[in-house]
Amino acid sequence: MASKSTITIKGIKEGLVFLLDDQVDFVHLLDDLNEKLDKHGQQFNGPIVHIFIKLGSRQLEEEDKERIRAVFRRQGNLLIQSIESDPKEEAPDLASAPTLHKIVGIVRSGQTLEYDGDLILLGDVNPGGTIRCSGNVYVMGALRGTVHAGKDGNSDAIIVASLMRPTQLRIADVISRPPDEWTSSEPWMEYAFLREGTMSIDKLTSLSRQRKEVMLFKGV
Repeated sequence: MASKSTITIKGIKEGLVFLLDDQVDFVHLLDDLNEKLDKHGQQFNGPIVHIFIKLGSRQLEEEDKERIRAVFRRQGNLLIQSIESDPKEEAPDLASAPTLHKIVGIVRSGQTLEYDGDLILLGDVNPGGTIRCSGNVYVMGALRGTVHAGKDGNSDAIIVASLMRPTQLRIADVISRPPDEWTSSEPWMEYAFLREGTMSIDKLTSLSRQRKEVMLFKGV
């Protein structure tokens, strides 16, 4: 006997809805469906009954849908109108992934680049040059100008540079300390981020400790 949780039948104005458990093995589900129809065969006799099959999260190829239709064809008056699965949910990381802009060149004095999303700049930001983005900013060159990441209030945004010598850094509403405090003679890439509301800088290799959710160059 099929368990109640495996196949549930509900009456609606248009006919009957068969709710098929999406967690059980498909072959087992077909056996339960056959058994259910055999047991209640007398109740299904009579005029044409329209059947609507709900698969839950189970996704079936047309071949397996035909196997379901074959089970119902044994009852001549049961006419399948639809076999539907729940819509697939888009992966959260794809749904929320920001637009990634890629630029090659130099941001010169007096020039401003502004984007919604993340930005990768293959080049330098000269003194007097400015970048403003709602997401993260990656400067694959010398950062000597001004960068504002998370301009719409995203305090989790980061600023990465091959050479970190900014005039000013800003993340969300937090502005960096004086430039001389950012001076570093080390040859590694660095990134700026907010830690407890204060601008901090660290080696890029330490990114995973502070921003585990950040996927560098996501979408490239």
